[in-house]
Amino acid sequence: MTIAAIAGDMKHGEHAANGHQTTASFTAGKLEITDARLRATPPNAKVAAGYLTVRNEGDEADRIIGGSAPFAEKVEIHEMTVEDGVMKMRPLVDGLPIAPGETVELKPGSYHIMLMDLEGALKEGETRPLTIEFEKAGAVSLELPVAPFRPSHQMGHSDKEG
Repeated sequence: MTIAAIAGDMKHGEHAANGHQTTASFTAGKLEITDARLRATPPNAKVAAGYLTVRNEGDEADRIIGGSAPFAEKVEIHEMTVEDGVMKMRPLVDGLPIAPGETVELKPGSYHIMLMDLEGALKEGETRPLTIEFEKAGAVSLELPVAPFRPSHQMGHSDKEG
């Protein structure tokens, strides 16, 4: 399944002060994807994060199992947790389940899309292609806006960042 959206076609998106689209929303079958965005990176960064919210309106569970992007060598779904007072990040090798009727939020400091070995910086105001792979819904190709970079104090992630 391919879903391509441009700024004018995005619904429920937010705009930055400069007028750039900072989030996007999509529908893929029974999955509703909202607040989708990538985070801008500093120059020479080798990793970037992506965030979105998925609501499963269907009758059967699905799962995010991976992704791809032409500007990153590897795309994985990661989780951040606090263990013994230390923030740790790990890939979800079995994917991220989304039960029927459930909403799963990929956000800073929690579940997120990890883009690794970037071919260049992601700049605020750009739109970049990203394909999310679902176990049942299949590949969903999106065009995501690049939101502002807001450094945090916890391994580059912040609960208030968006």
